[in-house]
Amino acid sequence: MRFCAFLTGLLLASSSFAADSWQDIQHQARGQTVWFNAWGGDPAVNRYLDWVSGEMKSHYAITLKIVHLADAADAVKRIQTEYAAGRKTNGSVDLLWVNGENFRTLKEAGLLQTQWAQTLPNWRFVDTRKPVTEDFSLATDGAESPWGGAQLTFIARHATTPTPLRDTQALLEYATRHPGKVTYPRPPDFTGTAFLEQLLLTLTPQPDALKTAPDTRTFAAVTAPLWDYLDTLHPLLWREGKDFPPSPARMDALLASGNLNLSLTFNPAHARQKVASGELPADSYSFGFEQGMIGNVHFVAIPANSAVSAGAKVVANFLLSPAAQTRKADPAIWGDPSVLDTRKLPAAEAAQLNAHTTGGLPNMLAEPHAAWVNALEQEWLRRYGTR
Repeated sequence: MRFCAFLTGLLLASSSFAADSWQDIQHQARGQTVWFNAWGGDPAVNRYLDWVSGEMKSHYAITLKIVHLADAADAVKRIQTEYAAGRKTNGSVDLLWVNGENFRTLKEAGLLQTQWAQTLPNWRFVDTRKPVTEDFSLATDGAESPWGGAQLTFIARHATTPTPLRDTQALLEYATRHPGKVTYPRPPDFTGTAFLEQLLLTLTPQPDALKTAPDTRTFAAVTAPLWDYLDTLHPLLWREGKDFPPSPARMDALLASGNLNLSLTFNPAHARQKVASGELPADSYSFGFEQGMIGNVHFVAIPANSAVSAGAKVVANFLLSPAAQTRKADPAIWGDPSVLDTRKLPAAEAAQLNAHTTGGLPNMLAEPHAAWVNALEQEWLRRYGTR
């Protein structure tokens, strides 16, 4: 009994200490200006982040400045350059939307703060069944806080594609019947590279090789089925595979105009959101291959040289709040999948979030090791980039 009482007292003391520590962080954060570098390629995303900025100012006295990036790699290079120049405590990036290869680059260089993500109060709501503690097979070590989900998804119209395509062979047959109506974004566009990874994962006879960094001795054998498939597919594509759209947004426009029959996105709710905004026809719908589609979690990270890490943590914690996650999941706002476990939420908040959760998604296939991104992009550019 004495031991139980001691243990109970210890747990209560630890909980109280954690609460006090978070109150200290919130106090430090008041009045801080946090520079949040985030991908800015979608107006819906930008409007959502503007709302977050207003909430941070109103409720936490934090000035959140959004830096819209075309590519997170630009911010990664800036962090590297500033740190090398001696800016060890006053970097220009305080919070960064990041994952995959960019996360690996920063983490392996020791340029991120670690062991903070799971200390956030709202971590208790996170769905830990999702890959929230690893990023492209690399342990996050608390250096990243999850804030959204993603899964490669096709978009089609019932008028031109009444039945979803079940696998890679069905896609090839569809392209044969509809020449010029299929394509994918030009790598290194993120979605274009993800499409290569999806094909490789389902075509290669050695899928386990993708769980670790590419081996130069086996790379050709592992990837040969991918290049054989693309060699057959490319002549059937839009502009005969001699040109590729620069982005998924361009593919959406080509789908809406009838120039393409398929688009690609990394957001399962994207089609619903674009239909709601009038940017895609009303008969647009999402689908994935029956075997599954690759997916991941996207995160925010705090660079090691941020001078306002308290403010950055408060922003990251707000991004995990049920209110912020529910608004983000609403297709009329953004439609980005939540990382929260509705079983951990109060009933009313769970019902609100469930109302915006896309159902019927295919199984999520784990992304290959982050090092495959550059390897595939370089080989793709060597084979097809100069055509």
